[in-house]
Amino acid sequence: MDLENLLYQIAQQLDNPKLASLKFLSLDHIPQRKLESIQEPLDFFLTLKEKGMLAKDNLSFLKELLFHSQSLNLLIKFLNVSKEEMAKELQIPGKAQIDPYRVMLFQIFEDVSTEELKAFKFYLNQKISKEKLDHHATLLDIFVEMEKRDMLGKENLDLLKNIFGLVNQSLLKKIKAYEELNEERRMCPERNRDGCSNEALRKTFHGLHFEVLEFQDHPAKEICDTLEYYRKMDHSDKDCFICCILSHGDKGVIYGIDGQEAAISQLTSYFTGSKCPSLKDKPKIFFIQACQGDNCQKGVAVETDSEQQEAALEPVPPSQKHYIPDDADFLLGMATVNNYVSYRSPLDGTWYIQSLCKELRERCPRDDILTILTEVNKEVSSKDDKKNMGKQMPQPTFTLRKKLYFPLH
Repeated sequence: MDLENLLYQIAQQLDNPKLASLKFLSLDHIPQRKLESIQEPLDFFLTLKEKGMLAKDNLSFLKELLFHSQSLNLLIKFLNVSKEEMAKELQIPGKAQIDPYRVMLFQIFEDVSTEELKAFKFYLNQKISKEKLDHHATLLDIFVEMEKRDMLGKENLDLLKNIFGLVNQSLLKKIKAYEELNEERRMCPERNRDGCSNEALRKTFHGLHFEVLEFQDHPAKEICDTLEYYRKMDHSDKDCFICCILSHGDKGVIYGIDGQEAAISQLTSYFTGSKCPSLKDKPKIFFIQACQGDNCQKGVAVETDSEQQEAALEPVPPSQKHYIPDDADFLLGMATVNNYVSYRSPLDGTWYIQSLCKELRERCPRDDILTILTEVNKEVSSKDDKKNMGKQMPQPTFTLRKKLYFPLH
């Protein structure tokens, strides 16, 4: 199918609301005045071609638009790309063309109920004229109007947070998750990520001969979908599975980029012996870098005459029976205990991940993983947050039945 015929076929499937979605997602690439004059999908596609963003050999922006606007049926039918393939493609550094800020606003638009939209308009009635807030105005229309009036922007989300703090706390979480990830990007730009936690993890586990795949900025459901994908894989030729999650969280949960929760117990449950037989009798390791509450842990004074001798941890004897418990051979390494925050350095990344990577590099293959995590506990707990006088205590839990070592070759 040639390009013109392809675009025509796609245009036939786009109604006015869907066209409005595509236009909103394109706002950082096409001027608002130009977009306002576009009333037909084919005119929109023509504008993309004129801007050099759409060509026979360049359909990446179109694919991204259909993906983020949830036009997944069109993505599959006309561009032969699945949701999972597109999500993986957008993990490639520099591949995404639609700004996370605009994606975040669009996700909020999709999740707002009719009653919440009415409340949102009510709180803006003193700031935006009545005709701009009539019953025909969508949340996307209002976002555009707010941007025109400098009431909303990538670094100007206070009004949005104030309103959704009153209207819907889950939507407020989406905004806060975006802000925190945006701060992480600012601290660690793509061209210089050496001090970032994800780069430290990548280098460390490459050095330990793991196959490393990285996924960024996933909504909660896509985090679960990704783990479900790996659950179904055949791991028969592998020795170990490790999953590292760096996000924000609360007691027992982590947040996706959309502010939605995913229970940590659910994430680990994909890899029990019954659900993932090819990993049965093999170590399943999860390292979770996320706050587990809002409290700041304080230090307590201790007096010691000498360094305490550390007790050797004996391995759990392996079962002599044919069957093993469904939850056997797991290790969950948490950055902090329940109810408390975890800390990061703007220059070096998170305390927990940086310490974990350092100890793995220095102690493998001499020490087993539990000995290494004990050293991580010791190192992280010795740090101080100068601003809040806070401390951090990592927490490993495990059902390992054997000592686990990572060889270097």
